[in-house]
Amino acid sequence: MGRSFWHGMAWGLVLGVGSAASALAHEFWLLPEDFTVEPGAQMVVELRNGEKMNGINLPYLPGSVTRFEVVAGDTVLPVISRLGDSPAMTMKAPAEGLIVVVHQTAGSTVIYSEFAAFQSFVTHKAAAGALEAHSARGLPDKGFSETYRRYAKTLIAVGDSAGQDRDMGLRIEIVALANPYTDDLTAGLPLQVRLDGAPRAGAQLEVFAKAPDGTVTEALYTTDAAGVAMVPAVRGFTYLADNVDIYALPNDDAAAGPVWHSDWASLTYMVP
Repeated sequence: MGRSFWHGMAWGLVLGVGSAASALAHEFWLLPEDFTVEPGAQMVVELRNGEKMNGINLPYLPGSVTRFEVVAGDTVLPVISRLGDSPAMTMKAPAEGLIVVVHQTAGSTVIYSEFAAFQSFVTHKAAAGALEAHSARGLPDKGFSETYRRYAKTLIAVGDSAGQDRDMGLRIEIVALANPYTDDLTAGLPLQVRLDGAPRAGAQLEVFAKAPDGTVTEALYTTDAAGVAMVPAVRGFTYLADNVDIYALPNDDAAAGPVWHSDWASLTYMVP
């Protein structure tokens, strides 16, 4: 079966092929099989799409990815996967320390068949002024479209786990300002939201925490002037942090093409 078949089946079934409720109500994140591995062991990472840390494991589809890398200190290595690989990444740990896996999707488009879906989305993601702007631009209540991209990172501890997350040059991303595997997190883990290479102040940071028994809780934070939110860190918990930027495209004719765009950032890690 060709690539177009796999692309249509996997992303179509998961994202709903143009269904706003299906596509934009879901997070996209990287889920390691194990957040802590021994030096020289395999790092296995799934691409996940779903809600509240429960979702579907997506296969690797070359046409849906524009960046997939493993960062070990100053070394950046491409993730080599084949069409249909599931999990999408299986790669030997290149070094001891903190490993950052970076993934960026290709652009996608969603069509809103009802205004309630757009209203729910921008309200949940705290996109101030989007509803007012939509009306002021004279846009219709349905039949308009939005483009979007996903930018995901995960932190994997190899051996001594030493190292530090940093800005990976993504348009939007979440950076852990402390190492969740080695640092004292008594006061919590500082997470910084960055947009276009600069701290994003006053942004909503949505954080899901999964306990060892599988229970998931959700909390919302607002970043300070430095784009930072202090997130509680509980031993044995796995975390997914999410931030979204929504902005108007320079087109006010819904019939001519997309009128909105959203960029999504996610970061996953564990506190051992």
